[in-house]
Amino acid sequence: MGLIAKIIFKILSNTLALIAAAYLVPNFILSGNVVTVLILGVILMLINLTIKPFLKLFFGPFILLTLGLFLLVINALTLIILDFFSLNLTIQGYLPLIYGTIIVSVVNMVLSLIGKTFSHNE
Repeated sequence: MGLIAKIIFKILSNTLALIAAAYLVPNFILSGNVVTVLILGVILMLINLTIKPFLKLFFGPFILLTLGLFLLVINALTLIILDFFSLNLTIQGYLPLIYGTIIVSVVNMVLSLIGKTFSHNE
């Protein structure tokens, strides 16, 4: 898979993860049309590319001590940042944030595994 295909795949997987979280979790609200949700997927990808590595570096000892479970907290922080900067995403409360984080993480993990298996078959 080429670089542009990987970027498009990541945007689509983030978008599908946000849609799944909005569909399954009450008070995890996506508003707008398909284009605005795709833009949210792009913004989430950019947050994951720019801010998330610094968060992983800063919280590295906690990630090691919790055997990777602290990565869910980092993913929740990225969703909080996305919620703060976006008018089209509203997360009302901590439980929707926790459930939404788990759903977004699982959907992204499953889709990235599917993408890796397809890229190895080529």
